[in-house]
Amino acid sequence: MAPSRRSPLILAGLLATAGVTHFVAPKPYDATIPRMLPGFPRTWTYASGAAELALAAGLAHPRTRQAAARATAAFFVGVFPANVQMALDWRDRPTTLRNAAFGRLPLQIPLVLWARGVARDSRQG
Repeated sequence: MAPSRRSPLILAGLLATAGVTHFVAPKPYDATIPRMLPGFPRTWTYASGAAELALAAGLAHPRTRQAAARATAAFFVGVFPANVQMALDWRDRPTTLRNAAFGRLPLQIPLVLWARGVARDSRQG
């Protein structure tokens, strides 16, 4: 089965949307920043938003797609601790929010695999 030419653009759109929300509504992201990181959470929120926008731009352009896809896979692994922090912090929230926070954790796996697939497909075509 031939890879979808839209797949990298859909992934880029997902990252761009997430990146923009880091700047438009940063407060929820601030709460997910692991406390072990130095500095202010807002700095990390903006940095991760900027990274998502840069990755989205790299995925959108065929010449940079393979490197950006590899970096995207690494990024998804790197932000996993923030998702764990959120799940731990939301243990006492209402059931729906708590389940959403814990439900995000296994979603990192298909995101990493998606980015790796985009990198592989970019190399082939």
